[in-house]
Amino acid sequence: MAVIQTQGVHHITLNGADRQTSIDFWEGVLGMPFVFEQPNLDAPDTNHLYFDPGDGRLITIFTNEDWHADATPNPNNVGNLHHLAFIVSRATYTQAAERLQAAGFSNSGNVDRGFMDSLYFRDPLGQLMELACYKFDPPHGLTHADVLHEAHKIRVKAKDYNIADKHIADALVVLARKSAGTLSD
Repeated sequence: MAVIQTQGVHHITLNGADRQTSIDFWEGVLGMPFVFEQPNLDAPDTNHLYFDPGDGRLITIFTNEDWHADATPNPNNVGNLHHLAFIVSRATYTQAAERLQAAGFSNSGNVDRGFMDSLYFRDPLGQLMELACYKFDPPHGLTHADVLHEAHKIRVKAKDYNIADKHIADALVVLARKSAGTLSD
């Protein structure tokens, strides 16, 4: 079978409620600029809002003034979206729980994931959201995925249960040595 090679996420589209609920949450709470709007070309009675999550890609929301916000948690079933995670800086992460609470969103507080810290909350439509902050920066020219791949190999070889700081630290050394030459061999 021939592989179809993807190059990243183009956009994610969610069903929203009314237009203002989406603008208030995506731009007003999460700070994503509202960059574009047009009718849903497949369903003209539905509006299509576009928000920039910070990397120039898009989060888009279908809205309709007849749709009403319902904060009931979305089902956690096979085939359903579990959560959306957005990367935030350490500075933003340290303020997120308090700021979400002030905006009326209860949240999990810090959850240590070994290689990152996470904070979970539900949007006005019951969708679980995550704010994620890596505990490391990858070496120049490499990605977080590169570091996690290397850390995974180190963790498996050590027979450890999950990735922890020691695996990340060792992966950073391995990758830095591979990416930068040295005359000290």
